[in-house]
Formats: sequence, structure tokens, C-alpha cells
Amino acid sequence: MEGQSDLRRADAVWLDLRDRRCVVTGAGGGIGRAIAMALAAAGAAVALLDRDAGACEAAAEAVAAGGARALAVPCDVADPASVAAAAETVVARLGGCEILVNNAGMLRSGPLADLPLGEWNAILAVNLTGYFLCAQAFGRPMLAGGGGSIVHVASIAGTHPQGQSGAYSVSKAGVVMLSRQLALEWGPSGVRSNVVSPGLIRTPLSADFYARPGVAEARAAMVPTRRVGAPPDVADAVVWLASPRAGYVNGDEITVDGGLGRVLMSLVPRPGFEAAT
Repeated sequence: MEGQSDLRRADAVWLDLRDRRCVVTGAGGGIGRAIAMALAAAGAAVALLDRDAGACEAAAEAVAAGGARALAVPCDVADPASVAAAAETVVARLGGCEILVNNAGMLRSGPLADLPLGEWNAILAVNLTGYFLCAQAFGRPMLAGGGGSIVHVASIAGTHPQGQSGAYSVSKAGVVMLSRQLALEWGPSGVRSNVVSPGLIRTPLSADFYARPGVAEARAAMVPTRRVGAPPDVADAVVWLASPRAGYVNGDEITVDGGLGRVLMSLVPRPGFEAAT
């Protein structure tokens, strides 16, 4: 335990996040919770937002158990009034926000040919409009204060279309462009905006896939790193981008997928070039 504490202190010094005030959306579980834990381990104070109030409170308690300052704020990012109220709470209870991690997301299946408009709008409302609303609510004070960092969690599905998933890929592609536009418009005022795009990360959102026999093994076999990712893999990239250590990184995207997005040519039949077995 003492060795782990030493490592956490070293991370806090290197990342320079001590006492930075952070907001993480979708922090009740999975990747969001891991991000909140990682930010706290680096010395930051964290406001955890989630529309599941119980999960949000439990995650905040876990963060606080590590000695960090944590605040649970129930919030539906698709609801402008809820986002505005959450921003007011963060200012009142935490003193403001210097780092925003847009992470809340949802996934629903459905082919585009038959997708009801309501389903399309529901995904975009959380996965894209919610990011925009939070960027405004928490980013405007950053602009007024002369600096800040926003990290948006997208997906490799934003670059590689994921079929039968309704508006999911479209929403994640939109997140990447939203981040780039924010970087362009807000960079001169000292606010950076970047994206982390995970791929094949085992989370509650994808739990149903892995419940089926053989899926985990089949997925791991596709990845050059030969394993399915975990939320802390994404959290590490997010925390670095959020920190001053990435101070000259703006409008960019980091892919966290174990190399999956780089194996396209290996799927093309090329007689005589097969790997030896």
C-alpha cells in the first residue's frame, strides 16, 4: 500500500493535476468511473455526473475513499436545464471547473432503414448534443478564466462505421468534429479540446456481448495486443490529455484500441503472404 501511495504522489507531481477541479460525465460506472478514479489519484478534485443518482453516489464514495475530494451530481446531459443546474452545483460546491471530460453515452441497436426517428434523436441527444451542452456550460467559465482542458470520449466507431447500431457511429463522428471546432474557436483563449477514441473496451455498456461464450476470446484474437481493453486503459489516456503535460496538444484524437484499427490489410486475402502457423 505504501508503494502505491508513493506512485500516486509521483503521478500527481508529474501530471500537475493537484487540486485541479474536474467534471466527468457518465461517471457512475465503466469508463467514466475509471476516469474519475484516475483523476483523483493524480490529485484532482472531481465532480461526478450521471443520470443514475445511485451509481453516481457510489462512484463518488469510491473516489473519496482514496482521499480525494469528490462530489456526486445527478445530471441528464441531454436535458439543458439539468446540465445548467449541475454547472451551478459544481460552482457552488467545488468552486468551478478547469477540466471537463465528456464521457456519458448510450448504444442502441437498429438498422438505419427501419430506425425510428425517436431512436435516432435519443442517441444524438446524449452522445453528441449532451457533449455540446456540457462544453458550453462548463467551458464558458474556462474561457472567462483564461484556460482549461476538455476531453471528449468518442469511439473508433466514429471512424469505422458500426452497422446495425442506429445513430451511434454518426454521433461519435460528430463528437470528433465538435472537439476540433472547439479547439479552433477556444484555443486562442487557452482552452484545449481533444478526443480519446476507445475500441473493444469491456464495460457495462458492452457486457451483453461478452456474456456470450467465445466472444471475449474472438475479440482478443483480432487485436494486435491480444487482449480486450479495460476502462483504466482509456482513463490513462484521458488524464494525460487533460493535464498540462499535453499542453501543446489541441484538436487531436488518441485511439485506444490495442491496434485494432490498423489491421485492415491483414483481413484481405493475399495468397503466399499468410503468417506461418
